[in-house]
Amino acid sequence: MPRKPKPAAPGSPVDIEAMIRVDHAGEYGAVRIYEGQLAVLKRRKSASVETIQHMADQEQRHLKTFDKLVNERRVRPTALEPVWRVAGFALGAVTAAMGEKAAFACTAAVEEVIDEHYASQVAALKDKDESLKATVEDFRADEAAHRDEALKQGAEQAPGYKLLSETIKAGCRIAIKLSERI
Repeated sequence: MPRKPKPAAPGSPVDIEAMIRVDHAGEYGAVRIYEGQLAVLKRRKSASVETIQHMADQEQRHLKTFDKLVNERRVRPTALEPVWRVAGFALGAVTAAMGEKAAFACTAAVEEVIDEHYASQVAALKDKDESLKATVEDFRADEAAHRDEALKQGAEQAPGYKLLSETIKAGCRIAIKLSERI
């Protein structure tokens, strides 16, 4: 029976590939969440559409960057993309259907996890891949700004905020672990 390979040392090319794969998947998921939210909130002529559209535009820029990195570095994208396509849109649409505050609660929860995730990547990269590190730091700032804006917009006032937030954060953490490997 073949032995499992040893995990790669932090910052090795294998880890960098996993970072690019999971970040690509995450940005794709974020784009789909915002598409779901906008599909619902535009129909309702919600006042928050402009704010969410701005966040969605930034996530689209992030996705385009990771699309380019996946292609340039020949990184295998996650095989879970079809799942994230449906799950991301559904999460966005369902939380928006619950109301603007719930949509912002979703954003705050997702962005909190992504901020933590990107911070751990920056620490792991140290001086290994300055270009990727700079990209992650740049996008991390956007994600933190999205979280802060969502909180400013009343995310914590959503019905069942604590349960909704913790459930979404747990789902994000699972998605990260799965997308790193699959």
